Amino acid sequence: MTEIADRYRNVAATFTSVVGSVPNGAWRHPAPCEGWVARDVVGHMVGWMPALLEAGAGIVLPVGPPVDDDPLAAWTVMSDGIQAVLDDPSNEQVMFSHPQADLARATGGDEMLDADEVHSMLVGIEPLDEMLRFSGQYGPRVPVSDDADEQTKLLAFVGRRP
Repeated sequence: MTEIADRYRNVAATFTSVVGSVPNGAWRHPAPCEGWVARDVVGHMVGWMPALLEAGAGIVLPVGPPVDDDPLAAWTVMSDGIQAVLDDPSNEQVMFSHPQADLARATGGDEMLDADEVHSMLVGIEPLDEMLRFSGQYGPRVPVSDDADEQTKLLAFVGRRP
């Protein structure tokens, strides 16, 4: 097992515990992201991670039940799929890339992401700073000026040099 696999296992176990402890009636409680409810947080995780891994590395994760039907099972199926990928030594050489940004940079094209999506991502990710750094999924935050645009701040947050 690799350090990354172990770190993911620990972080995922904590999130799985939180998801598993949500009482049925609480799935409609407001979440910190404006307009979201508790179920939307799990839906967000289950919704974007599989597509990102498939687009960036050709990895196809198993599909669980819809989050609306069973948030815990939806999360667990996806998370167990990620853990299996991380535990499989044959995946050590798999390279991940984000096609839109890589293509734009390689061809001198427009690298700007959708401003509303960037804003949502930045607002959603900032409160998770400590957890994300601990998980090993992100490097150290890159310093940028306070007046930088949100895309620059988001890229810097995840450890990329804008």
